[in-house]
Amino acid sequence: MVAGVDIGGTSTLVVFVDEHGRVVAERGGVTPALVSGEAMVQLAVDLIAELSAETGLSPASVGIGAAGVVDPQTRRIVAASASFAGWAGYSVGAHLDRELGIPNSLVNDVNAFLLGELSFGAARGLDNVAGITLGTGVGGAIYLDGALWEGPEGAAGELGHSPSYVVPGHGEEPCTCGQSAHLESIASGRSIERRYRARAGQSAADLPVGDGAALAARARAGDGAAANVFAEAGLMIGQAAVTLAATLDLGHLVVGGGVSGAWDLIEPGIRTYLAEHPPVSGRTLVISRAELGSHAVALGAASSARALVAAPVAG
Repeated sequence: MVAGVDIGGTSTLVVFVDEHGRVVAERGGVTPALVSGEAMVQLAVDLIAELSAETGLSPASVGIGAAGVVDPQTRRIVAASASFAGWAGYSVGAHLDRELGIPNSLVNDVNAFLLGELSFGAARGLDNVAGITLGTGVGGAIYLDGALWEGPEGAAGELGHSPSYVVPGHGEEPCTCGQSAHLESIASGRSIERRYRARAGQSAADLPVGDGAALAARARAGDGAAANVFAEAGLMIGQAAVTLAATLDLGHLVVGGGVSGAWDLIEPGIRTYLAEHPPVSGRTLVISRAELGSHAVALGAASSARALVAAPVAG
């Protein structure tokens, strides 16, 4: 039995996964993202201890899926956004070695998402596939010839910060990185809400902040401004997908994250772009919605942990 951990910007999830890939126990908590890197990892350690006490199970290894650019070899966070205090430079592996004393791994959260979908979800059986997560930000991961491709600096797949000008006027849309006209500027949950409020004016005043489900409900109920911002996000995702297909000769893309809950609203834009700009290879680009929901990162981290103890998972 192994443990998988998803350290997210708002919440942390720990799952215990058996040799058949089944989640046998789980526990969550509020991520102390504005406190320190030490506090974030310690929460994960505490949640593992609580689950062990509750179930009588002790994991043989643990995998951590975490936001930011990570170094899997040193198990350290190389770079992270300002949303995580004291995260950049923090040695996650050293903390786990000290507190748990079991084999442990560190994986970028979007890479973990894709590993989860490869092991248990929409990407099962594929050797070449990319993943995009649409949440507070936009992330990407690439899996080539049966292995994650992370690049020499560990930053491969950062699709959220790829420039795009599909949507008219998008050139001035701000991105969280300080630049503009990026995929994240229009397809993240935060950007979709910001763009809706700018268009809807006073009629958006009663929309709860950060409530993507409520915004999607407005779009489904006939709110044109709401429907348009989701459709435009779809167009941008379609462009990113075609760029990936052309660059890496990929035929599959899995889309997850909270915004994918509005799949019915973003998929038409994706399909529109693909119809107008098909991959130059001529083969069909298959774009699927992720299947694992909020468990994808933790399950992918558990798959990484499983590899440390060389016990195959029955999928």
